[in-house]
Amino acid sequence: MDTKVDFISGVEPKIVYVRSVKVSDLPEEVQEQADGLQTLYALHNTDGERLALVRDRQMAYALALQNDMAPVAVH
Repeated sequence: MDTKVDFISGVEPKIVYVRSVKVSDLPEEVQEQADGLQTLYALHNTDGERLALVRDRQMAYALALQNDMAPVAVH
């Protein structure tokens, strides 16, 4: 089979921003669930809405990719 398929044409990737968040800046109920971590990683949509919090950067990127999103680092 030698069929060319244009997967990108006409489809815009869903961008998700990944940034580190200090656990101390989060609400107390989230801090209690952080298992002693000092930093978590947040995924935000293009409107700035937080979609998820995860324990490390690698997990943030994996979560984005598994959900057909294009992760972009924010400093």
